[in-house]
Amino acid sequence: MSWRDGDIPEIELFTDGGAEPNPGKGGFGVVLSYKGRTKEFVVGYELTTNNRMELMAVIFGLERIKTKAKVTIFSDSKYVVDGIEKGWAENWERSNWIRKKGNLVLNKDLWERLLDVLDKHEVTFHWVKGHAGHIENERCDVLANEGINLEDKLEDEGYLDYLENIENYKEQKIENEGDPCRKCSTPTINKSPKKRKLKPNQSYYYEYYLYCSNCKAIYMVEDAKRELPNNKSLF
Repeated sequence: MSWRDGDIPEIELFTDGGAEPNPGKGGFGVVLSYKGRTKEFVVGYELTTNNRMELMAVIFGLERIKTKAKVTIFSDSKYVVDGIEKGWAENWERSNWIRKKGNLVLNKDLWERLLDVLDKHEVTFHWVKGHAGHIENERCDVLANEGINLEDKLEDEGYLDYLENIENYKEQKIENEGDPCRKCSTPTINKSPKKRKLKPNQSYYYEYYLYCSNCKAIYMVEDAKRELPNNKSLF
């Protein structure tokens, strides 16, 4: 889609995606609407997931818009809508794409791509209930299924890379002083808490923890866990 120089178009973007089974063959459908004119897109993938198709649909639609625009996005994916509207993706980016328990964020490649394209537009997300009679959402669902059933489907290289490196997405444990911080790679140091707060009936405490002096991350380690005799308080 293109517009006259100087225009700031207001565009509606409707998306849906899925995989059968999950993971399995995937597809997504996109409808772009501007002043009563619409464009539809269908894309299919050999092996992918529901969430990746939902993300790709939004990314694909935004990347089709070649000038800065005010874009209202309608998606039935809580994963996508909440990921942006609740700030999850930005928090993951600040944490170097590592979640609190040490797991790498799934679909990092697509979240990075989405955050990048969002910077080019003024975007608002709206969640819509799927299969509830929303005309454009129902149309996108039809298109997504067409994508799943396409003869010539694409390879989802990001998902294939995940499958090849799945061990890297499991929890990365910090166990010893000097182990690099998961967020910034600074060597951790051993620290003892100034005060130990115990919950009612708590039967253990941590004698020390590992601490990152750079980003202030704290890691509780199993070797520092101490049992309280007979559930007695420390104080």
